[in-house]
Amino acid sequence: MEVIYSSSYNLVALLLIFFPFLFTQLLRKSSTAKEKLPPGPWRLPIIGSLHHLRGALSFPHRTLKNLATKYGPIMYLQLGEIPAVIVSSPIMVKEILKTHELAFATKPQLTSIDITTYNYKDIAFAPYGDKWRQMRNICVTELLGTKTVKSFSSIRKDEITRLLSSIRSTNGTRLVNLTELILRYTNSVTCRSAFGKVCTNQHHLINLLRDVLDTLGGFDVSDLFPSWKLLHKMSGVKSELLRMHKKVDEALENIVNEHIKNRALGCKGNGDKLIGGEDLVDVLLRIKENGELQFPITSDHIKAIISDMFAAGTETSAATIIWALSEMMRKPKIMAKAQNEVRQVFKGKITFYEDDLDKLTYLKLVIKETLRLHPPSTLLPRECRKQTYINGYTIPPKTRVLINTWALGRDSESWDDPESFIPERFENSPVDYMGNYYKFIPFGSGRRICPGMQFGLTNVKHPLAQLLYHFDWVLPYGANPEDLDMIEKNGLSAAKHRDLCLIAIEHKNDDKI
Repeated sequence: MEVIYSSSYNLVALLLIFFPFLFTQLLRKSSTAKEKLPPGPWRLPIIGSLHHLRGALSFPHRTLKNLATKYGPIMYLQLGEIPAVIVSSPIMVKEILKTHELAFATKPQLTSIDITTYNYKDIAFAPYGDKWRQMRNICVTELLGTKTVKSFSSIRKDEITRLLSSIRSTNGTRLVNLTELILRYTNSVTCRSAFGKVCTNQHHLINLLRDVLDTLGGFDVSDLFPSWKLLHKMSGVKSELLRMHKKVDEALENIVNEHIKNRALGCKGNGDKLIGGEDLVDVLLRIKENGELQFPITSDHIKAIISDMFAAGTETSAATIIWALSEMMRKPKIMAKAQNEVRQVFKGKITFYEDDLDKLTYLKLVIKETLRLHPPSTLLPRECRKQTYINGYTIPPKTRVLINTWALGRDSESWDDPESFIPERFENSPVDYMGNYYKFIPFGSGRRICPGMQFGLTNVKHPLAQLLYHFDWVLPYGANPEDLDMIEKNGLSAAKHRDLCLIAIEHKNDDKI
């Protein structure tokens, strides 16, 4: 009797738990029966299409590309409770980001992003509207414009000098962990640009921010079932994020308060008298204190924007440098061509400046090709604001749209031999970073194009040129170039999974820069 009672009880409990969701799914199915949704794989009750992503939630861009070869460049998936459309061809991307841009100008709201951005007070993930427009305008005109990025050139030069000195100390006999050193470089540049020298616990804060970023990659199951509150508690992701975010917030709050104190004393962030040269926190505090904004900004806005800066200015820039070096190590002829260019352009010069980097035409091609194969974000998220019709298909409101930039870079209809690293494909090509060519959108396109693009590219181009100028690079232990591991790790930046460790042989005929 006890066994029978227990089994009956469990059955009733399961029905009580799942009936509301089954009922919701039936209602949704009947309401969309008259709509022509994009094609997609078959779906199961409750979980929808999630079983097609089994084992791939950490690297969904790869599985989504494979599914698109069967179901087409605009594909419908039911991800738990979330309707999603996957876009993976330039024609369909243009429909989303240009033809119907306003309908897809906002981004989906996720639990993890809500926590880390202080309830969407940042720029990258804030909902589309007047508040977002104000923050983006501040970012473009005050924080990350060309003039401001150039003002940080002395910081980059100083940190590059430290980077080169660290590599030289190995004397060509010890392995150089370039992943570690490049991350230290980009972290330091971003930290000093944002905080001046006030960040006494810089490394601790950087490690905390990296831990947070690592948790944001892939799909979080609780975000796919937003009404399943019990699942949110069971997954533990939210509680872990809250724990980490609390530590990050304490560190950022101390930095902002220190800047407020120094400004009251007439000093900038590093304690020096305020004579120009503001760091980013100083700029935001100045704007906040002016009180002339339509929507006043708070300390939370400042902390959220600085968190955005770390995501865009450290992890993604470092990942791009490492991918570029890794690809060139696999193609020695490309490495030699890039090194010959930078050594010829700057031959006999004691130093070279960032403005001179525009002369490195082949290096620009290398960076473009790196971003084609290894975009800073493999999936660009959008959310449909109103019912829209694309290519004869209905996109209902609240549908999550994922643009597979990783698949765009490997589209055989857009690129010849797409899996190969061939910088020359961009030679005499009008394709640029500005998002006007929808087969190549490493920084997005339109209204929501990444405002930190210039900051990020400068953080890539300058150190990469210096590394090519000063050193010849050798794989350790006689390894073959084609055997170099090129697997990416989980995370927003899709960085290289294993650290890039090489031997650096100093170029003998150069001047110390």
